Amino acid sequence: MGAGAVGCYYGAMLARAGHDVTLIGRPNHVEAMNRDGLLLDFGSSQEYVSVTGDTDAAGVAGAEMILFCVKSTDTVEAGEQIKPFISANTIVLSLQNGVDNAERLGVVLEQPVIPVVVYVATSMGGPGHVKHHGRGELVIGPSAQSQTVVDTLVPAKIPVEVSDNAEGALWAKMILNCAYNALSAITQRPYGEVVEGVGVWDVMRNAVDECLAVAKGCGVTVPGDVWGAIEKIADTMPGQYSSTAQDLARGKASEIDFLNGYIVRKGTELGIATPTNLALHAITKLQETKQA
Repeated sequence: MGAGAVGCYYGAMLARAGHDVTLIGRPNHVEAMNRDGLLLDFGSSQEYVSVTGDTDAAGVAGAEMILFCVKSTDTVEAGEQIKPFISANTIVLSLQNGVDNAERLGVVLEQPVIPVVVYVATSMGGPGHVKHHGRGELVIGPSAQSQTVVDTLVPAKIPVEVSDNAEGALWAKMILNCAYNALSAITQRPYGEVVEGVGVWDVMRNAVDECLAVAKGCGVTVPGDVWGAIEKIADTMPGQYSSTAQDLARGKASEIDFLNGYIVRKGTELGIATPTNLALHAITKLQETKQA
């Protein structure tokens, strides 16, 4: 549900492993997929994968598993669209940026939604064309359905880890996004170029420190070496533009309200100052308005 770059990549991987996959997306994209198949582009190799494209949320009817990949801004609306077509046995996974989508979607659907942390670099090369730039692993929260998810995705060459601290992992991913997304979007530059800017590492460090303070205030334990992971991204994905940058380049609304904006809102609630995230959020919103 939501055939953007993330949805198309994982949909393609499942389809090439033999699963019956339907991708719900925009008309021009659906038309291309139904006509030619979905072009899965690894850079060094390309292949067309047979999928079913649909513009109507009713296309999820009968699905055993739904990978919910819409933008955070569309979670509630898209959830309401699919609700009539799912059953209590349908496994629903939220593959979205931000930390509260699974919870918000669960309220709409009135059933549990498994939170998923997505570590993949993808982009759309055009209608019916998804480009894979690196990684692809998922971290999911524990549930009665988690083993079924693992048994389905892992044979499709999608690495999956079940974590008791999926919430912390979601925060770690969001903090990474808070460090990079706005800067990549405002400058329209990839990560490798962004970090070469004067003072950029200091700006990122300040944003990250604010995020960690808010996480602590929320009672969340953020796992691993967050700053080390952020430094590594510039080396492993130097040519990647953030999803926020891609949204702004297309004149679309971004998810910045659910990234730096979320930190600012939570910081305000908790009495924690977040000036760097506030500035990054405000400037990105100005760029959105400019694009509009």
